Amino acid sequence: MGLEFHTPATYRIQVKGYLEDKWSDRLGGMVIKATGGPEGERETVLVGRLADQAALFGVLNTLYGLHLPLLSVEHVGSTQT
Repeated sequence: MGLEFHTPATYRIQVKGYLEDKWSDRLGGMVIKATGGPEGERETVLVGRLADQAALFGVLNTLYGLHLPLLSVEHVGSTQT
């Protein structure tokens, strides 16, 4: 069936800056991994399954509120039930 607005899917989100693991619960249970970017800049990658695109919007809105510039959002898989 593929990606639809109201179905669960797995996403990979990359932001510029550092985000601690303790934010996972606030970000839909996504796994958080901070890395070093080019020229020593910090980046954080979040990967996880979200209930729908409304949940994705909630995660993105939280990241915006934390002033973490968005580098990429990637759909990496859908869950069919």
